[in-house]
Amino acid sequence: MTLTSDNKQTNTKTLITATIDGIQVQVPKGTLIIRAAERMGTFVPRFCDHPSLAPVAACRMCLVEIEGMPKPQPSCAIPLTEGMVVKTQMTSEVAEKAQAGVMEFLLINHPLDCPVCDKGGECPLQNQAMTAGRAESRFEIEKRTFPKPIELSTEILLDRERCVECARCTRFSEEIAGDPFIELLERGANQQVGIATDEPFNSYFSGNTVQICPVGALTSSAYRFRARPFDLVSVPTTCEHCASGCSLRTDYRRETVMRRLAWEDPAVNEDWNCDKGRFAFGYLKTNRLTQPKVRKKDGNQVDALWPDAIDFAAKGLREANGKVAVLLGGRLTLEDAYAYSKFARLALSTNDIDFRNRVNSAEELNFLASAVAGDAGTVTYADLEKAENVVLVNFEPEEESPIIFLRLRKAAAKGKIKVLAIAPYLSRGLEKIDAEVIATKPGDEAKVLRGLKIAKNSIILVGERAAATLGTLSAVIEVAEKTESKLAWIPRRAGERGAIEVGVLPNLLPGGRPVIDSGARSEVGAIWGVNGSDIPSKPGRTHSEIVQAALNGEIKALIIAGLDVLDAPDPQALSEAINSVDFVVTLGIQENSLTRYANVSLPVAPVTEKSGTFINWEGRPRPFGRAITSTNALTDARVLAMIAESLGHDFGLQTIEEIRQELSSFGTWMGTKVDKPKVDAIGARNTSGNNVILSTWNLLLDDGALQKGEEHLAGTQRPVVAHLSEKTAQAQQLENGEKINISNDRGSITAKLEIIEMVNDVVWIPANNHDSKVKSKLGAKEGDVVTIKKGGL
Repeated sequence: MTLTSDNKQTNTKTLITATIDGIQVQVPKGTLIIRAAERMGTFVPRFCDHPSLAPVAACRMCLVEIEGMPKPQPSCAIPLTEGMVVKTQMTSEVAEKAQAGVMEFLLINHPLDCPVCDKGGECPLQNQAMTAGRAESRFEIEKRTFPKPIELSTEILLDRERCVECARCTRFSEEIAGDPFIELLERGANQQVGIATDEPFNSYFSGNTVQICPVGALTSSAYRFRARPFDLVSVPTTCEHCASGCSLRTDYRRETVMRRLAWEDPAVNEDWNCDKGRFAFGYLKTNRLTQPKVRKKDGNQVDALWPDAIDFAAKGLREANGKVAVLLGGRLTLEDAYAYSKFARLALSTNDIDFRNRVNSAEELNFLASAVAGDAGTVTYADLEKAENVVLVNFEPEEESPIIFLRLRKAAAKGKIKVLAIAPYLSRGLEKIDAEVIATKPGDEAKVLRGLKIAKNSIILVGERAAATLGTLSAVIEVAEKTESKLAWIPRRAGERGAIEVGVLPNLLPGGRPVIDSGARSEVGAIWGVNGSDIPSKPGRTHSEIVQAALNGEIKALIIAGLDVLDAPDPQALSEAINSVDFVVTLGIQENSLTRYANVSLPVAPVTEKSGTFINWEGRPRPFGRAITSTNALTDARVLAMIAESLGHDFGLQTIEEIRQELSSFGTWMGTKVDKPKVDAIGARNTSGNNVILSTWNLLLDDGALQKGEEHLAGTQRPVVAHLSEKTAQAQQLENGEKINISNDRGSITAKLEIIEMVNDVVWIPANNHDSKVKSKLGAKEGDVVTIKKGGL
C-alpha cells in the first residue's frame, strides 16, 4: 500500500516503507504515525493532535506500540522511519490498555456536564471515552472544581474544569494567529488555561479555539446554551463579509441561524476563519424588511402587495425619462450583480452604474477594467505561501483580508518570505508577519514604490485604499510590469470582485468587455437577445459623478441596493443626492435609512435564504447553496426581472440556474481591454502649524452594517486611539494618553493619543469605530489635511 498526503501515488524515491498493524505501507519521509494510520483507515484516539498545528504530544491519548521501544509512544509526534513496525490499539493489547489508562486519568476531574455542555453530541472526549475508555471509573475522590465560566473576552468563555490541557487553543493562538494572549498557567494538578489579567483574549481569530477545543472548555457567548448539535441542520456556505472567500458551515434550527463554523478548504481558508465571518450574522435577524413598501402622495409609507409595488416602481422609473442611475455596494452575489448590470443596460438604457460605494477614482476605474477584470488566478493563496517577496501597498492584511494575513504569517513562520509594506507605521498585524515597513505619508506611495528595489517575480498586493491617492495605482502597474511581478488587487467586500467581472462599472460590460467596443457590445447583445446597438455605448457616470448629477438635477431616479449610506465616500453628499431626486427604489434585507428615503422598498433574500456565488480576491468562484428554504424571499435578480417585465422587457424568471447558464456563455474576452491608467502622482499634501495628513482604514471589527446585532463580537473591537509620531506630538505639544481633537471644516473626532514610531506629520485614526467616523463626521479620506489640537479645544 502506497500512501501520500492526499492518498495518491507519488514518486517512490521519496517514500519509506514501514508496517502498521501487520500491513506494509509506503509513505513520504517525515509522515507521522498517526497520519499514516488514519490514511489506511485506522483511527488512533487523540485530543491534542491537529493536522494544522505542530505536534506536541500533550494529551498522550494516541499511544501506540512500536517494536524496539520499551513503552508505548505518542503516534502524533513520531514520524515513521524505514522498517518501523507499529501496532495500534487495533492489534496491540499494550496500546489498548495504555489508551484506556490515559482516558481514565483525563476523566478523574472532568465534570459530568454532558447533558448541559455545548459540546455534547459532537464531543471527541465523549465519543472516545465510549470507544477507548473503561466502562466504570475506579476513582471515587471529589472532582476538582473552579468558578465558571471565566470570560476570556466578551465572545469566548472558559469552563476550566472541563479542560484536558491538550494545548490546542494556546498553540493555535501562538502558531497560527500570532496572538499569544491565552496560555497554560500553573503546573501539575493546578494547570489551567488563562489570560493575563490586563490583556483580554481580543484576537480576531479567537472563535477558532472554540471549534478546535476537543471538549466543552471553550464556548462562545453567542451560542452558549442555545442549541444542541442534533437539533441543528448544517449547510456549507461561503462567507459574505470580506473578499477572502472562506468556506463556512451554517447551522440553523427552526429557520434561525444559530452558529457558523469554519469549513475545511485547503486551497482557501484551510481550517480557519476570522471572528467576523464566524459571529457576525445577527444582522439576519435585525429589522428585516419582509413586505414591499411604497410612499403615498401624503409622504407616508405603507405596505403593498408585490404586483402593486412592482408596477409603482416601474411607473416611477418610466417617468424619469431615461434619467436613471444605479448605485450599488460591494455586498451582492455574482448572480445578483449580473442582474443589475443587465437591467441597467436593457431596461434603463444606461451605463450609469457603479458598485464602488467607497473611496474611488477615475484612475481606479481604468485600473480595475485593465488589470483586474478577467484576470482570475493571477495570484493565489498558494502563491503567497510559496512567495519569496511580497509588497503590500495601501493594504493591511489582518484588518482587510484576514485569511491573506494567516497565509503570510504561515509563510513568515517558515522564514522563506520577505514582506515589504508601504504604510505609515508598523501595525500589530504587520509585525506578526515580520514585515519591513517603508514609512510613507499618504500621497507619497507612488514615489516610494518607484524608488524601491523590488526583486523580480515578486507579488504586489494593493488594497482598495490606493484609490484615495492619485497616481498610486498607475505606479503599481508600472512597477509590476518593470519587475515582472504578479499583481493582485484586494477589495474589502465579498461582492466587489464579482461585480467587476459582470460589468457593474460604467465602462465595462460582463467579462471585462469595454462598453465603447462595438464588438464587445455585439457579443453581449447576442447573449442577451438584442442587437449590439441596443446597448448604450457611451461610458456612464461613476459613483461620485452620479451623486453630483443627482444633486444638479440631471438624474431624476435612483435604484439603490447592497449599500450602506455610511460607507459612501461622503455620506452627507449621498444622503442629499437621494433626497434630491424625484424617485428612489431600494432593494434590501433590512429597514434602514435607505428605506425611509425610498419611494419603493422591495425586500430581497439574504445569503442564507438563496443560492449564489461570490468571487474572492483571487478570482476564484465561491458558490454556495440555500440554507433556509422555508421563506419566500426573492433574489435581487428575480425582483429586477419583474420590474423589467413591467417596463416591457422579458428577462425570463432569472433563477440562479438560468443566470449561471447565461454567465457561462460569455467566455473570455479576446479583444482590446480598457487602457491602463497613467496618472501622475501629486505627492503628499503640504502641512504647517497644527495641520497634519490623515491616514485611516477600516478595522476588521468596526461599526459596519453587517456587524450590527452582535454585542458580544462588538465587545472585542479594538479601542479607538489616534496615532502620532513622537516628533509630531512634541511639535503640537501633545502628550501620550491625553485626548486630542482631529477636525476639519466639516466636523471633528476626539480620540485618545497613542504615540508610536511612525512617519511624521501624519495622524492615524480608525475609519468606522465608535465615535471615530471619518466619512460621516469629517467627509475625509486618506491623504486629506486635518487639524489636531488638545481634546475639547
